[in-house]
Amino acid sequence: MKKIIALLLTAVLMVSCAPPASGVSKENKITLSAKKMTLRAGIPKTLKIKNKPKGARVSWKSSNKKVAAVKGDAVTGIKQGRATITCKVKYSKFGKKITKKLTAKVTVKKTKSVYPRHSAYGKGIGAKPGRVVWSHDPKSVSWNGKGYWWQPKHFNEKTILKMVQESIAALGGEKQAKSGWSKLFLAQNKRNGTGKIGYKKGQKIAIKANINGSGVFDDDDSGKTKMSYTNPVLLKCLLTSLIKDAGVSPSDITVYDVSRLFPKYMIELCSKGKLKGVKFVGRNNGVADKDKPINWSYKFKGAVNYLPTCVTKADYVINLANLKGHSYGITLCGKNHFGSFINGNEMRPPEGANLHQFLTMDEMGIYSPIVDLMANHQLGEKTVLYMLDAFICAPTEGDEITGSNSKWKQYPFNEHYASSVFVSQDPVAIDSVGADFLMNEPVVINHNDSLKNNATVENYLHEASLVKNAPSGNIYKNGNGKTVKNLGTHEHWTDPVNRKYSRNLGKKEGIELIKIMR
Repeated sequence: MKKIIALLLTAVLMVSCAPPASGVSKENKITLSAKKMTLRAGIPKTLKIKNKPKGARVSWKSSNKKVAAVKGDAVTGIKQGRATITCKVKYSKFGKKITKKLTAKVTVKKTKSVYPRHSAYGKGIGAKPGRVVWSHDPKSVSWNGKGYWWQPKHFNEKTILKMVQESIAALGGEKQAKSGWSKLFLAQNKRNGTGKIGYKKGQKIAIKANINGSGVFDDDDSGKTKMSYTNPVLLKCLLTSLIKDAGVSPSDITVYDVSRLFPKYMIELCSKGKLKGVKFVGRNNGVADKDKPINWSYKFKGAVNYLPTCVTKADYVINLANLKGHSYGITLCGKNHFGSFINGNEMRPPEGANLHQFLTMDEMGIYSPIVDLMANHQLGEKTVLYMLDAFICAPTEGDEITGSNSKWKQYPFNEHYASSVFVSQDPVAIDSVGADFLMNEPVVINHNDSLKNNATVENYLHEASLVKNAPSGNIYKNGNGKTVKNLGTHEHWTDPVNRKYSRNLGKKEGIELIKIMR
């Protein structure tokens, strides 16, 4: 009897002391964070596994990939419909192999575009007409949301330089940045009627940066603000490619924004070593060319505006804008030139020019000064490249950038920074793509009432793409007496997942979006 009792006690002890299999018990049931999900096309949601056993192998599958796709634990709605996401969790318990099958029902709602659908307007411009290249690499940004977003240590310079070089190559239809730049300069000179020639040594290039967040209210040039301005590392990489790949001498390059002050650290970063000689022109040292006033194609009261000499003496312009929202809706390459002129209002030239009245009307079919700037013979007509800085994007120009208001939800960003750069030779096409991204991003529209559900922010894109017969009835000129007949092509993507435009679908006109994804 004692032997039996001893054996029973031993068995009880063995059972009670046995470790739970990989941390699994009845109390810790393996489940998904949701059994049902409702999605909007293009905006992923995460399915988490609760109480996942240590060392477990996990696989995911969608019953209908045309409706909902799953990658890792991120589920993305593709189009309206229903699908089931299945998760298999494989683990071992007491040496026994176990497979736990978990499911979640997914409903994808129909997504209605804020922008009205229409065929492509206007004619594409560039070495590859209507082409916009989008490069995305999450490794380019490593900011943890603390401190200042702009600190160079938050960005991978090697990765960003590669993104710039690959984008330039693809924009010209080439494999290398050197031949890509060559194609861009050839296309620009052909468009302007200067012949089949490329860049010549000694020709001047003016780069319009967007330094809107620096020196806004005073003469502080430390750059120590949480507001947005041109990414310093992207600027350095653009300059590096111009010098190394395009063969431009640093002394022939001027970076400017005559409405703001360039941060000292940015000037130092972008004008040392192989970049030594690059010049910076801001509000503090911009010189107005009094022989080159901006001539608007619409009569309105405001100060006389002059372009800076760094622009009027330049042979080429590069428009380096930000992809971000604005208190008037959006600000992209077109509006970037609000920082390209000088008048009596030193701190706020656009206000001195009385331009903002045309951005607050919330109407379509009205005159836009942005189109005049896009068409200007000293600005748009000289522009060899348009670029959108989309590494860390602000909801509006006045917002302080934080880790939460700059992490984008839409695919493929998935709660990370946009970590992207866009390039084009077509000013209308690149802003059309930018407008699609901004209107589709919940983080932006939820912080920006001026943009949310407001299709009138694209008024200038309609005016520009239909410039020959503008909806407003206005006759746009290039500021030098010549009537403008074409500024580029405008349309909207097919959907927020596939993001295809007319040329992607085999049509002869419209936008072509080339994706370089990492």
